[in-house]
Amino acid sequence: MEGRGKEAVGLFEEMKTAGVPPDDVAFIGVLTACSHAGMVDEGRGYFDSMKMEYGIEPKIEHYGCMVDTFGHAGMVERAMEFVRTMPMKPNPIIWRTLVAACRAHGRLQLGENITRNLLNEYPAHEANYVMLSNVYALTQRWMEKSEIRREMSKKGIKKVPGCSVVELDGEVHEFIAGDESHPQWKEIYMMVQEMARELKRIGHISATSEVLLDLDEEDKEGALQWHSEKLAIAFVLLRTPPGTQVRVVKNLRVCSDCHAAIKCMSQVYNREIVVRDRSRFHRFKNGSCSCNDFW
Repeated sequence: MEGRGKEAVGLFEEMKTAGVPPDDVAFIGVLTACSHAGMVDEGRGYFDSMKMEYGIEPKIEHYGCMVDTFGHAGMVERAMEFVRTMPMKPNPIIWRTLVAACRAHGRLQLGENITRNLLNEYPAHEANYVMLSNVYALTQRWMEKSEIRREMSKKGIKKVPGCSVVELDGEVHEFIAGDESHPQWKEIYMMVQEMARELKRIGHISATSEVLLDLDEEDKEGALQWHSEKLAIAFVLLRTPPGTQVRVVKNLRVCSDCHAAIKCMSQVYNREIVVRDRSRFHRFKNGSCSCNDFW
């Protein structure tokens, strides 16, 4: 979970050497490690060894790990072929994993087709609407995106907002993008603006493709500036002495712009910043992240 895939694989091998046979849960662990570390061949080898060496029939979770492994590595066609040959019906999680891979690697038409099928089969699930809306935004089909949002509104389906939480002096502080409800919001916003200036000074360029709204480039940069994790980090920087570790928990996956920005923040402010998002831990230090930009 902290991006130490090779160490996880090493422990798995050590366990085998010690005579402890891996069970299906251990295989989920090592396959996940391979996925997060980009170890495609190793992951495929472990997957094949489950049945051949240990007589363990892979479950849908193991198939999901392999789809994620191929998807992370940009091998979208291989992931699709793997899904087609599964001995059981793919669940929505596997299909959404494929859509995420399609979005990350520019296969938007395929992602749209998968999402439409998901929406037809699971019309009440919020994530399916959000994914299709995002695909429309990435292809600048703003009318279709608006129609999806209206459909969500009619059905009472709401998108879960991104939220970041920090704990300081025994008190929990929650931040939502663009929120002004915190008692110190004015100071926090001033700090965010200072952070943006510092990041620009060292060459950081905002990833405006992450803004799925019909805005010009300048407004997109502004929208990225107020993401919840940036507000949370600004608050901790204001309230703690230099060198203090920053710890943030986020309910959604950190976006690529925030990921790149936080790497720069760790360098500019000489802080170790740990972000636990929906997928994993990210430990930012000296301008790099423990995930090696592979999440």
